[in-house]
Amino acid sequence: MPHDTSLIATIAVGLGLAFVGGFVARQLKLPPLVGYLLAGVAVGPFTPGFVADGGLASQLAEIGVILLMFGVGIHFSIKDLLAVRNIAVPGAIVQIAAATLMGAAVAHFWGWSLGAGLVFGLSLSTASTVVLLRALEERGLLDSVNGRIAVGWLIVEDLAMVLALVVLPALGSVLGGAGVPSAAASEGGSLLWTLGVTLGKVCLFVVVMVVAGKRLVPWLLSQVAGTGSRELFTLSVLAVALGIAFGAAALFGVSFALGAFFAGVVVSESDLSQRVAEESLPLQDAFAVLFFVSVGMLFDPMVLVKQPFQVLAVMAIIVLGKSLAAFLIVLLFRYPVNTALTVSASLAQIGEFAFILVGLGISLGLLPREGQSLVLSGALLSITLNPLVFKMIDPILGWLRRHPRFAARMEQAKDELTELPVGMGDVRLQDHAVLIGYGRVGGVIGRSLVERKIPFVVVEQNREYVERLREQGVPAIYGDAAVLGILDHAHLDSARILIVATPDALQAREIVEQVKRVNPSLPAVVRTHGDEERAYLESQGVDRVVMGEHALAHSMLDYVLERLSVLKEGDRASVTG
Repeated sequence: MPHDTSLIATIAVGLGLAFVGGFVARQLKLPPLVGYLLAGVAVGPFTPGFVADGGLASQLAEIGVILLMFGVGIHFSIKDLLAVRNIAVPGAIVQIAAATLMGAAVAHFWGWSLGAGLVFGLSLSTASTVVLLRALEERGLLDSVNGRIAVGWLIVEDLAMVLALVVLPALGSVLGGAGVPSAAASEGGSLLWTLGVTLGKVCLFVVVMVVAGKRLVPWLLSQVAGTGSRELFTLSVLAVALGIAFGAAALFGVSFALGAFFAGVVVSESDLSQRVAEESLPLQDAFAVLFFVSVGMLFDPMVLVKQPFQVLAVMAIIVLGKSLAAFLIVLLFRYPVNTALTVSASLAQIGEFAFILVGLGISLGLLPREGQSLVLSGALLSITLNPLVFKMIDPILGWLRRHPRFAARMEQAKDELTELPVGMGDVRLQDHAVLIGYGRVGGVIGRSLVERKIPFVVVEQNREYVERLREQGVPAIYGDAAVLGILDHAHLDSARILIVATPDALQAREIVEQVKRVNPSLPAVVRTHGDEERAYLESQGVDRVVMGEHALAHSMLDYVLERLSVLKEGDRASVTG
């Protein structure tokens, strides 16, 4: 094939096979990412048939990394992270450290260098945000407490990996890399000098972005949006992402990934951030697919045959080791078992940052090619198995709820927040409402009840929310309302109504069943997301089941009918006048 068509061939064949692989994976209820990686394996040098141009694929992959990190920056939410900071920040840091140590220990056993073990362990410590978000969306858990904690946890992981991308090049020669030491290192002759110069450049870049970029980029986007040209706006988004990434690398020695991340963070401050995300999504998706295809090209399937025990060790660290570490960390922070299970299932896979770290480790001469194949095999297998891991949560919770004593020991039931303090119980809770969940929906309901001076008690799984509510004088109980014993402190026998505002369908079922056993005549209103679940809850005697889409439609219809009636009355008045 002529050289001048190799770019077209690489893109066409890569995207074509990725489409087929992604479609098949989706039909098999697997993440499409699995299909993209297998498409890369198919066009890679380790399998027969067409072989894509590796050099072109790597450059296309670099664009994919830039746009991926740009998207991460746009969706980065300080507010969401702060809401779960007490568990997400320390939990993610400890879990990263634990997984890195496990990976480094295994690498040392295999005879690898310290630098190789560090890169290898870091690669296994991080999970794919893309895979997690789609898994939570499919299960309706994205807006739940557990979902927010898992997403916040991964945000901290992403930030830690961004820092690793900055520090590793500075430590490359010290950790045994084959790269040439930086000028700063040769002049200062010390590790501290190298780190200081590197972090100084990063800080300077961050200052420039915060001071100048935060003002200039949103202003530029608003000016372009004012022209009314959609293609010009799309071009401006692409220019901002690639331009800042390239400028960060050329002027400050910062990686493309870090530059693109901060470009996204700056854009997120703009009122046009939602439109930017929408306009950049098709380009981001296309180049992200090429990124995953290029990663798959590096995978040698024979590693599964030649090194099966090493692959099993990698899978043990990803699916068992770091997930168990996260499970124990969440329990130690005195969160419910269902939160611990959700977080641990979320972390039982690796994704984008693992590939970026592996590529950096190879370029620095820290990680052997063998390590790259092992990490890629771990990614393929763990992402494929992740839906199965999530499906195991419900049976485990069901078993624990049938064995409340064991569940209570795991959740440290002596927690003072699981019971109402003296003075906040019998005297104040008569003819009250029991509100399960104090998130986006429950919070609105709770504030309205406070304004109307209607007594109520909250049962919530987020410790920070419970502590804050108690400081405000609102009776609040910490724990999973579906666990036997938690609702005993909500005084169901004297309650007037039950409000289930949690988005978890299984949890809502368990709560309703418990409440009906204690107080069968208690009226209940329950939030749900599906017609099947709605029918089941209504069959269990729930007085009102509210679906978000239906409630939204009725609200919009009420407004439409109100406006139409006003118009008709106006028409009649003009005629009679």
